[in-house]
Amino acid sequence: MKASEIPVPKVRSGWVLVKIHAAGLNHSEALLRMFEIENDYIQKPIVPGIECVGEIADPSDSHFSKGDKVIALMGGMGRSFNGSYAEYALLPATNVFKVETDLDWVSLAAIPETYFTAYGSLTECLLLNEGDTLLVRGATSTVGQAAIQLGKALGTKVIAACRKEKDFDRLKTIGVDYCCIDDGRLAKSLPSNMHPNKVLELVGPATLQDSLRCVSRPGYVCNTGILGNVFTVEHFDPIKYIPNGVFLSGFFSNFPKQEIIDSLFRLINEQHIKPLYAKVFRMNEIAEAHTLLEKGGAGGKIVITME
Repeated sequence: MKASEIPVPKVRSGWVLVKIHAAGLNHSEALLRMFEIENDYIQKPIVPGIECVGEIADPSDSHFSKGDKVIALMGGMGRSFNGSYAEYALLPATNVFKVETDLDWVSLAAIPETYFTAYGSLTECLLLNEGDTLLVRGATSTVGQAAIQLGKALGTKVIAACRKEKDFDRLKTIGVDYCCIDDGRLAKSLPSNMHPNKVLELVGPATLQDSLRCVSRPGYVCNTGILGNVFTVEHFDPIKYIPNGVFLSGFFSNFPKQEIIDSLFRLINEQHIKPLYAKVFRMNEIAEAHTLLEKGGAGGKIVITME
């Protein structure tokens, strides 16, 4: 991976030019470079990056105004068209969202994909309410940590499942009420008074059936991640697989909506949630940042700044 100079994109109808100040890194961008780049659905050459924060440099014929503070994410960024690893990006207006926030650019860059995914999973799929007990599997992941913060802000009791006991203290500092080692058999190992009625499943199909069994009735399970590197449920029979009184859904973050973004930022602003990030790199350090991303040793969100 290397940096090079390309022309500032020219605006066209339905697209806006964003001056990028910072961007969060995602594992899907490493997968693009290592595995996906030869596939026909990837534009080539391509500027990677599925999310960014910045300001409108040219609104074209959109509803935006020059200088609006915005976030952008998903919808084909960094795959179908050039993404966020650049000082300027030409993006579909439908993938760009104005935000009201006093956060600095680095803190803001930790939000788009990570917190939107967590918030959408909790509110659209799990229908999280005050007083619920939420289990987050894959709690040390970036989405897991965001879900913990948002879950506590929404008034829930949060149980965090992870693989290493050394992570317990860090998880408790962001609000976790109870930590446990994820042995893949939480339906049996969780204390009887700790069974959740809502489960955010970030490990994926590897532990999904156990999540369905450990949730109390009526209960909700949302499969959002695939951290366990098992991508599908083989021989899926919904009648036998999903217990009576348990509702299973999945969250797909590819097409965000302004009203959900607005609701997320209201919660962040009102509850004074501090977005979490672990490491910050400059754009000319992108190769070093990706090395850390691939090793998985950052312990949280990695952010790239353009300044």
